[in-house]
Amino acid sequence: MHVEKPITIDSMKSRDLSLSKVMILIFVPATVLTAAYWAIGHLQKIIPSLLLFFLLAAIILFPAELAIILFAGKKEFGRYSLKSALVNQKKPKAARTLLIGVMLFGLAGILSIVVKPLESLLTSPISGKLGAVLPAYFDWTNFELLRQYPKNMVLWTCIGYGVFNVFVGPVVEELFFRGYLTSKISRFGRRAPIIMTVLFSLYHLWLPFQNLFRISAFLPAAYMAWKENNISIAIVFHCLCNLVSTVSFILVLYSV
Repeated sequence: MHVEKPITIDSMKSRDLSLSKVMILIFVPATVLTAAYWAIGHLQKIIPSLLLFFLLAAIILFPAELAIILFAGKKEFGRYSLKSALVNQKKPKAARTLLIGVMLFGLAGILSIVVKPLESLLTSPISGKLGAVLPAYFDWTNFELLRQYPKNMVLWTCIGYGVFNVFVGPVVEELFFRGYLTSKISRFGRRAPIIMTVLFSLYHLWLPFQNLFRISAFLPAAYMAWKENNISIAIVFHCLCNLVSTVSFILVLYSV
């Protein structure tokens, strides 16, 4: 009978990946998604851009990230599983996990008051010029354009936004970044969550002008998830952040 060896710090380091390979795993799927979104968005305007993006993410990005984890599980543990994303994870205590997640969410709210205006000020010269040349179709804040679509299409956009932005996206991304990839750079110690937070932010190629806020908001959650060996903290935090942004989007969309 095969007895699985316990996972130690040394064995984790032996499973580490080079930063170049980590970056390939992160940016290849993200680049393919962004390119497909850009190309298809130019070819058609039947589907709203936000709905198109999440449909493509459901077809390209999230399956790719899950496949990487599953194949790693097969390679390392002999069967397709999410185990590579859950190495040395402690069984989460629901109340503590929720409390920490909510506190981190509150901290992110405070940071948004300070960091977002600063980032907007710093990036406005570039984002303004880019916004002037990009088709209005790709502007997710162009509510007037979205309201021109049939009501059922607008409804499906909101449903897709809710499902993929609030639930599917955060869970898959946290398993991939805070779970699998962070464990693959364990040699960096406490710098690992910092490195992964920066890479996580930069991987959002479709939202290039929010990196300062994204890094400052997600770093405390990434560090706590790493320190506590509990990615559920990061999942709760991520879901809460995206829930607020999604609800805000829908309220503004239907405010007229």
